[in-house]
Amino acid sequence: MENQSENQKSEKLLLFILAAINFTHIMDFVIMMPMNPVLQSVLHINNKQFSLLVAAYAASAGIFGFLGSFYIDRFDRKTALLALYTGFIVSTLGCALAQNYSLFLIARFMAGAFGGILGALVLAVIGDAIPEERRGKATGFVMAAFSAASIAGIPLGYFLAVKINWHMPFFLITAISLVVLIVAWKTFPSLRSHISVGIKQNPFALIKHIFGNSNLLWALLFTFVLMMAGLTVIPFISDYMVKNVGFEKDQIAYIYLFGGLATFYSSPAIGKLADLHGKRKVFIIMALISVIPILLVTNLPEVPKYVAFLVTTSFFIAFGGRFVPAMAMVTSSVERKQRGGFMSFNSSVQQLSSALSSMLGGLIISTTLDDKVSGFWKLGLIASIATVLCVLISKKVKQVE
Repeated sequence: MENQSENQKSEKLLLFILAAINFTHIMDFVIMMPMNPVLQSVLHINNKQFSLLVAAYAASAGIFGFLGSFYIDRFDRKTALLALYTGFIVSTLGCALAQNYSLFLIARFMAGAFGGILGALVLAVIGDAIPEERRGKATGFVMAAFSAASIAGIPLGYFLAVKINWHMPFFLITAISLVVLIVAWKTFPSLRSHISVGIKQNPFALIKHIFGNSNLLWALLFTFVLMMAGLTVIPFISDYMVKNVGFEKDQIAYIYLFGGLATFYSSPAIGKLADLHGKRKVFIIMALISVIPILLVTNLPEVPKYVAFLVTTSFFIAFGGRFVPAMAMVTSSVERKQRGGFMSFNSSVQQLSSALSSMLGGLIISTTLDDKVSGFWKLGLIASIATVLCVLISKKVKQVE
């Protein structure tokens, strides 16, 4: 009983650190979404240039996630995690210090290089350290970092951007990350069970394994389409709410506050349901439900604020509700010894899909002469079709543990 109690404490500490790391690198990514109107104003850019900022981070994460997939399983998980997190902190500080659009774009590219692999490594650690029967709950807990970033990080970061300047949110993320790095360095356990003793795998052996395994190919396609089902819409919500629905810029933070509060409770709960009733079944239900708020949020006219908040909050609940069981499914689709490499490869696909989705969105939507966002409904239609495709593809992804 004593050993069991110690194991539970160690597991909780591990998940807390992973959630904290996830919080900071997710906050670094999502803080860009509500800052769209602010950055357009101070940097004198348009929606297409803003979409390039989002795409630069995602494309970099995709490229370096692909390269990292060759080597990530050769290292102790702790060593890899601390090294990547340090690089992420330095890059985020670069975002804070950037003085113009070009330098900011370069800094976002650098941050993506570390952030993308970091996210994959967090999921790989969950797969290594948490038994399958509790993996959905654990994934939900760590993914609740998105909610925490929305509840605390995004409103505070947005407030600092509006009231002081746009650099301040990135200084805030850097400061929080330094604290998390120290805690992780002191308390994170060494994890080496995934390393094949005495075997030096040829980097291209992983690619050969992935492309020779239909289950892993389905998992990659599943991830690619899932990201398209969200990232075509999310980067442009704040600008649409300001220009078409009638929000003031300083009211945008409440969208993410309410959405974050809701998903902070809904994501872990959905993770538990996935463990009890099956990850695929829960994903399919949440994905089909999510089509409704996707179509609502992308076609919303000028309505009372409480109606807009109900729509956007339901959108974030549904988005998080399908993502938790989806990532638990993908994590369980690969064997432990190749999980880190595959999850890094999967993260690469995820981020490249995000980049393409953001760029696609920037090409489709436009601003009218009366400063309204035009064509957002088209992105909602694309996201809805992609969601239905995800449901069909999910039936092909099999659990190997």
